[in-house]
Amino acid sequence: MHSFQELLSTIKKKIEVKHFPEQPTSLYAPNDYFLSIGGKRIRPVMCVMGNELFSDISPDAYKAAVAIELFHNFTLIHDDIMDKAPLRRGMETVHAKYGESTAILSGDVMLVKAYDYLAEINKEHLPAVLRLFNKTAREVCEGQQLDMDYESNGTVKLEEYIKMIELKTSVLLAASLQVGAILGGASENNQRHLYEFGKNLGIAFQVQDDYLDAFGDPEKFGKQVGGDIMANKKTFLFIKALEVANDTQRQEMNVLMKQDSENKVDRMLAIFRSCGVDQWAKEFKDKYVKAALQHFEDIAVLSSRKEPLQKLAMFLIEREH
Repeated sequence: MHSFQELLSTIKKKIEVKHFPEQPTSLYAPNDYFLSIGGKRIRPVMCVMGNELFSDISPDAYKAAVAIELFHNFTLIHDDIMDKAPLRRGMETVHAKYGESTAILSGDVMLVKAYDYLAEINKEHLPAVLRLFNKTAREVCEGQQLDMDYESNGTVKLEEYIKMIELKTSVLLAASLQVGAILGGASENNQRHLYEFGKNLGIAFQVQDDYLDAFGDPEKFGKQVGGDIMANKKTFLFIKALEVANDTQRQEMNVLMKQDSENKVDRMLAIFRSCGVDQWAKEFKDKYVKAALQHFEDIAVLSSRKEPLQKLAMFLIEREH
């Protein structure tokens, strides 16, 4: 069994190869640039881990893993355009560097290349992998649309936000694992448990992310806390606080959302704490962690095969940065 770091090293090499032709440079150079920025590469590694959970690693798992990473980067290029984001991982976004029209086309061709890699998978597994891949791609688009809808909505319910996160973030983690499982010959029941493990893990991951942005140690987190507050994002914490706040607190939250005062973050965090959402977030995350681990426990393979994936899961949800 391989550790996350061992698989990550292999995945990085496969992503760093040349995926696109030289010409036209104006179309393909932006994708080479964006992939060179890097990233955590968690999804492609999860695909390979999902495969190794049930069998020796198949060469097809690496093809699927690269396809998943290219798809993920395609969504990031387009998300950055929609969000008008100038930076991604501290570097210029594709649309900021090359222009919006080129960024749209470059993202499109990255998606096409993902399908090229999927087309190389063994014909026995290809229909099931394609169905799952296409279903996931559609759901990610639905999640992004809901995210944009919620930005303009006055209020967003907690259940609505969870559904959006599930579609925008969790389903791709879950599908990455299941694609690997399909290629490893897993039963449908084992596939289902692994998918649910990934889905619940993804939600727990986002709750932790929202929590760290508000209450994390800046030195460990690697950036100043309160970025989501400054960007007026409706996070788990904000939505829960709005739900339990009294009229005075709710009024102040709405005022703070409309201004960029120096003490905006401190004032919003004070409301969060007085509403108890810091403690609530830990308990809420634990609920999804518990659900994820129960599904993981129900996967019918030797526990020794589960160790690398279990270690990765605990790292993702217990991280402090």
